[in-house]
Amino acid sequence: MRCWYFNKPPKKDIEADTLVLREEPVPEIADGQFLLRSMYLSMDATNRLWLNDTDTDLYMEPVRPGQPMVGFMLGEVVKSKNAAFPVGALAAGLAPWAEYSVSDGAGFSVMPKIPGLKLDMAFGVLAIAGPTALVGLMEVGRPKKGATVVVTAASGAVGMLVGQIAKINGCKTIGIAGGAEKCGWLTSEFGYDHAIDYKKENVLERLKALAPEGVDVHFENVGGEMLDAGMAVMKNFGSVVICGLISTYNAQPGERVPGPYNFRNLIMKRLRVEGFVILDYLQHYAKYQQQLAGWMLEGKLNARLHVVPGIENSVDALKMLYSGANTGKVMVQIGKEPA
Repeated sequence: MRCWYFNKPPKKDIEADTLVLREEPVPEIADGQFLLRSMYLSMDATNRLWLNDTDTDLYMEPVRPGQPMVGFMLGEVVKSKNAAFPVGALAAGLAPWAEYSVSDGAGFSVMPKIPGLKLDMAFGVLAIAGPTALVGLMEVGRPKKGATVVVTAASGAVGMLVGQIAKINGCKTIGIAGGAEKCGWLTSEFGYDHAIDYKKENVLERLKALAPEGVDVHFENVGGEMLDAGMAVMKNFGSVVICGLISTYNAQPGERVPGPYNFRNLIMKRLRVEGFVILDYLQHYAKYQQQLAGWMLEGKLNARLHVVPGIENSVDALKMLYSGANTGKVMVQIGKEPA
């Protein structure tokens, strides 16, 4: 089997020798373990943070040089000595970037096959992106019906879902994305009321024009200038949800990155700013996934996937997230779906 290993920390962007692909024997299982045949690997922007081996303030232990790279994986159980994960079951959880892996079940859950949903779409939405969008908007942002919601990186895996969930809950939505094509998706496919192209438009001026009375909830995925513009147009007592700060992820440890210059608005507008990590909500996943799957089956929740074939292309797939080259939720198909 093949497995990607963390070789050396990148100086900034992911480099050719940051990760290396190695061949090794398929591992054996012990009592209480199961062998997972990998099918789909989720690429998430936060993966870049796990490759800074000097970070000490992450929400989870980073990957160390010499260790396998990890990500959220969907696979099929092909051998098992764990009754909770029988042979033939589909299991999802944090696993090595490998064609096979062994687990005792910690951090894994059995993924049911949902009639009417393709397996890749179900994993792409229900594993990470969907619960993140749902929790971030409804439990952290807490918009009321009629609220104005702004989302940065709105065409990304999470952003495309946040806007739709906001519309389901009766909100006005403004999405920010890069390029005319992606902005077109926001209004035509994902139901956003308005789209702002940060590559060609002045984001702050457009926000003022589209939300003259101010913004109730700002859902942040980018940071830097986008966060600064959002904080400038908030209503009194508005909520700022910090889901991601992708514009800063290639910064080196200790490097100063721009924060919001409108920080004073936390006082002037009496804002509530809250960051969250979806891993803190795993105990409620079944409830979130049931709600999301219901919306998908009803045709109320749509998503785009960008599936890259072959484990050998995993690094190139990850780099798409930081260049904007992807056209949807990025996943790598490592193995075939079960018959």
